[in-house]
Amino acid sequence: MRFAIEGKSYALLVLFVGLAWWWRRRLLQSVGSSTVFARDLLLYGITVCLAALTHFYGLFLFAAAAAWDLWQQRWRLGGIATLALLPALVWIAYAAAYLFRDSTGGWLAHPGFALLEETLARALGPWPFPKIGLFVLLMLALRRWGRLSAGDDGDEGHRRDLQPVVVAGSLVDQSGLIPSALMLLAVVAVSFVKPLAFSRYFVVLVPAVLPLIAVKLGGLRLNLRGSALALVALTALTVLWWQQSYIGLHPGLGSAGGREQDNFRAISQSLAGQLERYGRRARLLNLSDHMEVAAGRMLSNPMPWGDDAALQKRLDQPPLPSVTWLASSGPDQSMRRRLKPLIKRAEQGGYTCREDGPQIEYTRVLRCTLMTSSVGDSQ
Repeated sequence: MRFAIEGKSYALLVLFVGLAWWWRRRLLQSVGSSTVFARDLLLYGITVCLAALTHFYGLFLFAAAAAWDLWQQRWRLGGIATLALLPALVWIAYAAAYLFRDSTGGWLAHPGFALLEETLARALGPWPFPKIGLFVLLMLALRRWGRLSAGDDGDEGHRRDLQPVVVAGSLVDQSGLIPSALMLLAVVAVSFVKPLAFSRYFVVLVPAVLPLIAVKLGGLRLNLRGSALALVALTALTVLWWQQSYIGLHPGLGSAGGREQDNFRAISQSLAGQLERYGRRARLLNLSDHMEVAAGRMLSNPMPWGDDAALQKRLDQPPLPSVTWLASSGPDQSMRRRLKPLIKRAEQGGYTCREDGPQIEYTRVLRCTLMTSSVGDSQ
């Protein structure tokens, strides 16, 4: 919701991944005639192709699925997935000069415990590990006091019917969890050399994990006490998850009304009337300005932002402006890193820079004033 465009693209990615797993499951079960099999195989290939073109993790996920199916000697299943990945690979080859630059993905960190915690927090909300602990205690309580005993369950046939479905190998294979786990391990391993892992990207695991959890929980045979306990826990979990999902978007409850660790909107509004504005992420700052104008929060399009190259070009063209503004948004360490080369250029041009902007989290604005001696030189 914070980034509407990104939200839509991730929803589309999850849709394609979920559909691909659906067609793959039908192919594994060999439902229907040869005509139906050929149709399902084609639809599986189409959805795999769309998922791979939508996001890199869609490509990584179904590359792992193709490798796994070929390893299991499912030649047609692995072959169609491999062919479906070719358009995405062609695009990567075309854009290789950009994709493999050192600066591309430079904001991604190497894997660590923080990555695990942030990934779980995106799925479960704040304090994910205590929540997982409570869930484990709930399952132990249901196992101890909430399940029907063998003598109380008269429907033994129903229980026997469930067993082939919930056998770990069959369910894990059909849900796509094995390829998802292989992709996860490969991405994390590669990220120690070239960072690729980011918590938001692991949303591609959801279509494989949720069916497994649903079938496992749906197979529980609960007594009245267990059903009541499960209902209370499910209600509390839903209410808590829903309420915590909006904390970051509410200025009165969270930080500044932004889910992510940046706030370009505050910078756009505070420097709307200034002329000389520069930042390392000029494209995003200009986009923020356009969004504010479109939303009616700014009256007209201000002067465009410039990057560090634009700042250097301006410093080489006297007369110099008396005041220049530098800005950045993000975590504190990232802001310092991005502003450092801009400050260095400004100081070499005869400016002194100090903070002079809104005291808002994830924002930093510097006012750089031209020193008196430099004014005469520039003139």
